[in-house]
Amino acid sequence: MSIIKCDNISMSYDGVTVFDNLSFDVKSGDYLCIVGENGSGKSTLMKGLLGLKQVRDGRIIYSDGLKRNEIGYLPQQTGAQKDFPASVYEVVISGRLNKRGLKPFYSSADKESARLNMERLGIGQLKNKCYKELSGGQQQRVLLARALCATSKLLILDEPVTGLDPIAASEMYDIISKLNKENGITVIMVSHDIVAAVDHADHILHLSNKEVFFGTTGDYTHSELGSRFLYHNCHCEGCERHSRYHHDSSHIHKYTNRAEVERGE
Repeated sequence: MSIIKCDNISMSYDGVTVFDNLSFDVKSGDYLCIVGENGSGKSTLMKGLLGLKQVRDGRIIYSDGLKRNEIGYLPQQTGAQKDFPASVYEVVISGRLNKRGLKPFYSSADKESARLNMERLGIGQLKNKCYKELSGGQQQRVLLARALCATSKLLILDEPVTGLDPIAASEMYDIISKLNKENGITVIMVSHDIVAAVDHADHILHLSNKEVFFGTTGDYTHSELGSRFLYHNCHCEGCERHSRYHHDSSHIHKYTNRAEVERGE
């Protein structure tokens, strides 16, 4: 069953249309990555899904019992957020604010949710540490725990590994995949990391000024748009894992190495 459905939506940014008549649906348990060039509308679409920006035409339908205040959101961090002078526990439990409503204090259920999600992400021992004193990877785990306090259904993640070193980024991707596969949490992630998107997601939405793709990861990697985008965004010369697909005028060659292509092999 679909948890979110976009039905012929059109959206604008600063009065300029970024996409028209976009339709796709995300089913419960899906892991969708939204990719595309800068200015293609990824951030605008995310704001629409979160209810922070209105669609110009069409409609976004929430179903399977999902409410807007049950979406866990991990935004890109700003410099000010990284220096936020609060404890890890205070940041994590703030994810329960929408559920708290008008109550003046957090309930025992709120506190238990914060504890469980800190333990789930391996940051329980950091509970009393100041958030701004943590490493980038630890801060992202804290923010993900905060998002999990808001939901057991859907996570929307905006570039969750930006600024992380390769080890921390790999760990974050593994955590997200585990939440999706083992806990059944639906994931929608905006990413510039097309290689990681293909490695982890089961569906891809590629936004482009000229064309749009929505479908399974397998279909994407064998499409002209997907193979072309993968090739041009792989910079690991000689790395077969990061350059699985290459498109040349009429054929898609699986597992073609970029260095071999450039040598004409």
